Amino acid sequence: MSAQPLLETTPLPPLPYWEQTPADLPDAIRQIKAALRARIAASGLTVEEVFAVVEQRIKAEVDEITAARQRGETIWPVIDYTDIEAGTVSADAQALLRRRGCLVVRGHFDREQAVGWDRDIVNYVESNAFFENYRGPGDDFFGSVGSKPEIYPIYWSPPQMQARQSDRMARVQAFLNSQWTHESEGVQWFDPTRDSMYPDRIRRRPPGADSNGLGAHLDPGTLDLWMTEAYQKAFRHLFDGSVEQYDPWDAAYRTAGPQYPGTTMCSAFRTFQGWTALSDMDHDQGVLHTVPIADAMAYLMLRPLLADVPEDDMCGVTVNQVFPANDKWHPLLMQALSGIPDVKAGDSVWWHCDMIHSVAPVKNQQGWGNVMYIPAAPWCPRNEQYSAAAREAFLTGSSPSDFPAEHYERNWENRFKVEQLNATGQRGLNIG
Repeated sequence: MSAQPLLETTPLPPLPYWEQTPADLPDAIRQIKAALRARIAASGLTVEEVFAVVEQRIKAEVDEITAARQRGETIWPVIDYTDIEAGTVSADAQALLRRRGCLVVRGHFDREQAVGWDRDIVNYVESNAFFENYRGPGDDFFGSVGSKPEIYPIYWSPPQMQARQSDRMARVQAFLNSQWTHESEGVQWFDPTRDSMYPDRIRRRPPGADSNGLGAHLDPGTLDLWMTEAYQKAFRHLFDGSVEQYDPWDAAYRTAGPQYPGTTMCSAFRTFQGWTALSDMDHDQGVLHTVPIADAMAYLMLRPLLADVPEDDMCGVTVNQVFPANDKWHPLLMQALSGIPDVKAGDSVWWHCDMIHSVAPVKNQQGWGNVMYIPAAPWCPRNEQYSAAAREAFLTGSSPSDFPAEHYERNWENRFKVEQLNATGQRGLNIG
């Protein structure tokens, strides 16, 4: 089935927007839902017709993933770093990456280097009496995993910075960025060859640990995805009768708009979220899962407009919480939830910034589960703005402004120094 607007040349009614968090959220939700429905209706379609197009497309992907899983196939695409470096990644492999929206890069770093980084991180925190001074989880989200700690609020260790500014990381980030349309309408939305070095934390889960995991959620924003002008333009094809033209890899209007503040927000634009493995991890040991369908955001954005959702509800999406995904509102999507394959230290794992993801719970963890979070966050107006805060945090050893103000590293003498930045690091932090 396809949806074709009947009144292609008729101007569509404008949408209200709120560039800051609305004071009355239920009222704003009612207003935006009514306006979105009216805009879709003015295109000559109904919400149900538009949603049916998306649902049919998603169902085909879910059916294929389910069948592949039953055949015992790995759902996540896997590409060797050597092929990325040599520019020999096949067209079929890139097409699968764009459909699934996630990727494991084998051998991104040498295993010995990754294991050495893990050892050096332990030395870094122990030499600064981190465990003696640890004050407990600084946020409610990762605090729910239950280990003490599992997420280390550490940002400026030599291993993290060495990985962020390495040539091997820059090549993979540029390859991932190249999957996006980053120039259109006479605008370069981001520079695919320059990363902003978005600083994030590390995870170390010890053998024998019990972890509650993390429920299925998304990170690109919350109500601002429907309520701010830039995001309304980014998702324009979902609301103007041209849903077939929606492209999850189109960066237009996504790299400069505001985001409603909250403890789980990310101020940067990430093409992909990612982490680099510092230990070997088996696929059944509390690992990352995603709904590996790049188009799924269209389903999530349109679902609240259907008649079975209360008028002041966006399927549970609200401010100051992660964007939830669940069987109540998104049962079709949840059928496709798929975990990563076994990974080795030095492999990296990546998923599209709009992608539903979760971490499975585990009892009696077998082996270590250690990663450093490093995304692909290309240079763009939004990331340039955040780089000022990141740069100040780096220079002072502070926790970056997107994260709880814990500031463990301020007085740690052996943190990574400004004179150790290479050209890539200097460009990423806009220093020099």
